[in-house]
Amino acid sequence: MTGARPVVIALDSFKGSISAKDAVAALAAGWRSVRDDSIRPLPMADGGEGTLEAFATAVPSATRMPIRVVGPDDRPVEASWLLLPATPDDPAGTAVVELAGTSGIELLRPDEPLRPLDAHTRGFGEAIAAALSHGVSRLVVGIGSSASTDGGVGLLRALGARFLDAAGEEIAAGGRGLAELRSVDLSGVASLPANGVTVLTDVTNPLTGPSGAAAVFGPQKGADAHHIAALDAGLARLAEVLGIDAATPGSGAAGGAGLGLLAWGARLAPGAAAVADLIGLTDAVATASVVVTGEGSFDAQSAAGKVPGFVAGVAAATGTPVALVAGRIAPGAETSPFLATVSLTTLAGSAQEAMAEPARWLRAAGAALARRHG
Repeated sequence: MTGARPVVIALDSFKGSISAKDAVAALAAGWRSVRDDSIRPLPMADGGEGTLEAFATAVPSATRMPIRVVGPDDRPVEASWLLLPATPDDPAGTAVVELAGTSGIELLRPDEPLRPLDAHTRGFGEAIAAALSHGVSRLVVGIGSSASTDGGVGLLRALGARFLDAAGEEIAAGGRGLAELRSVDLSGVASLPANGVTVLTDVTNPLTGPSGAAAVFGPQKGADAHHIAALDAGLARLAEVLGIDAATPGSGAAGGAGLGLLAWGARLAPGAAAVADLIGLTDAVATASVVVTGEGSFDAQSAAGKVPGFVAGVAAATGTPVALVAGRIAPGAETSPFLATVSLTTLAGSAQEAMAEPARWLRAAGAALARRHG
């Protein structure tokens, strides 16, 4: 069927298992084992893990800039930021910096406990500072997959801010120190680049309350009920001291890193939409015979800013059929937009087997979907 309308494969990474680029390649290989269709691979991201890779894939002339930063558990991390080529609008180029690769939860050692109170975003700020020192004219940052709930204190400190207790001393790193916060000095913070800072995020959660950073995302980072209450109160104090409304949509993204970036003067934007625009997703979907999207865990949050929900919306607008592949599909998740769904957990027989060999089961998923495609 070579020459027919192509099959677009637009997957996000399967967090902790396989990158978006490798997931797309594996599913494409499975599809081709059944059908000789033209396939257009479009690895996606929404601001979290894989955002840097998505930009690098879409812009082959981009340059990776290696850097060593302090990770969320104080260990050194070998990371990089991405320099996009200069354009007339961005004469010094655009820097893309990803929180996941500098302060992300995947950087914590799996054989050690999570750090709900002590993980921080310092390394993310160090990478931002390095990009600014290079002299870029625009900065794009992705803030998903955070390990911490520090309200962006760590990243702002790396940019020159000071967070002080009643005695005028620096508070402890992470969310732990927020209870002691009394004042913030932003006078030494680095200036924004000429064309500003765009923050890519996959959530619109406020900073505090039942939909806030601590309550919704804290448990993923090891927080129990006591931790959540303490973190929520600390984040409320931080918002008050910074003079930012804790109900601001997106301020709770990445453990409150959204708030810290807002305090710096950055602008929040839907991550999936920004990546889709860069890689030409809408035009690709409009000319496709079918679109396959997916992520590691498809649940109630997936329809609100995550890649599968976004891609499904693009497909609906163009009248293109769309299928879903996920590591797991949560009971009750809204799957009605998809003509077909495949769970790797179901294919493999268990979540452990699916995560142990994600490429194998993505190939199986691709073959299964190809058989259904008329």
